[in-house]
Amino acid sequence: MNRLTSLVVAFTFGSAFSLAVTAAPPKTIAAPKDAVGQVLFNGQNLAGWAGLPDHWEVSEGAITGYTTKWNPIKNNTFLVWTNGTVGDFELHAKYRIRGGNSGIQYRSELKDPALFIVGGYQADIDASPRYSGILYEERGRGILADRGQQTIVKEKDGKTDIKVTTTLATPEALQEFIRPEEWNDYVIVARGDQVMHFINGRLMSTCVDLDASKAPTRGILALQVHAGPPMQVQFKDIVLYPLDAKPAAPKS
Repeated sequence: MNRLTSLVVAFTFGSAFSLAVTAAPPKTIAAPKDAVGQVLFNGQNLAGWAGLPDHWEVSEGAITGYTTKWNPIKNNTFLVWTNGTVGDFELHAKYRIRGGNSGIQYRSELKDPALFIVGGYQADIDASPRYSGILYEERGRGILADRGQQTIVKEKDGKTDIKVTTTLATPEALQEFIRPEEWNDYVIVARGDQVMHFINGRLMSTCVDLDASKAPTRGILALQVHAGPPMQVQFKDIVLYPLDAKPAAPKS
C-alpha cells in the first residue's frame, strides 16, 4: 500500500469496527516515502490562505501567527486554507510554538468570516506541557480525547458520553517526545469516524466519534492563534494526502 503504513491500517482502520477499538493502537508512524501529497504552503507567502492580516505573516520561511501586548485578540482566530475542504486524509506539518496555545483545525466550520472564528476538530498545540496532541472540539464538545487516550464518543441521554478504551501512555511520558520551542512533526490521520494525532512519531491520542448528530465528516482546514497572553506559532512543510473512505486491502 502506498499511503498509510501497514501498521496503521492493521491496527486502526480494519474493516471491522471492533478491530479499530479493541486492538492495541500503534505507537509510531512514519511518513510513506513513495507518497505524493498536495503542498499547502509555498514557503514564501500566504497564497491559498486567509486570515486577519494583523496576526498572520510569513517569517523565517514559515506561516507565523502571533499576538503581542499591543495587539491582542478577544477571540481565538484562524488562518483558513481556501483551496478546498478535508474529509478522509492524512496531514503532515511541522510546528513551533513560543507561548500560549494553538492548533490545527480540520473537518471544521467557519463560524464568523469577518473575524475568522472557526469551530470543529482541533489537533491541539500548547507551549505548556498540558494540551499538545489532544483532540479538542473548538466551539463544540470540548476535549474528546486527552493525550495518552484512545476514546469512543457517543451521545447518551442528550449528552456527550466519552469512554476511554485504551491508555496509550501517561501524558507526562508522551510529553517527553515533544520539543519545547523547537520544530516538531505533527501528523493527523482522519478516516471515517476515527481520528489520530501523532507528534514526532508518537501516537498522542485517537478517537472514534460515533455521535452521528455532531461528529464532523468534512470541513475546512485552519491554523489557530489563541486569545490570551502574547504568543507566536509557526507552521511549515504542510502536506495533505487525501485518503479513500475505506482502506485498501493489504497487498500480498
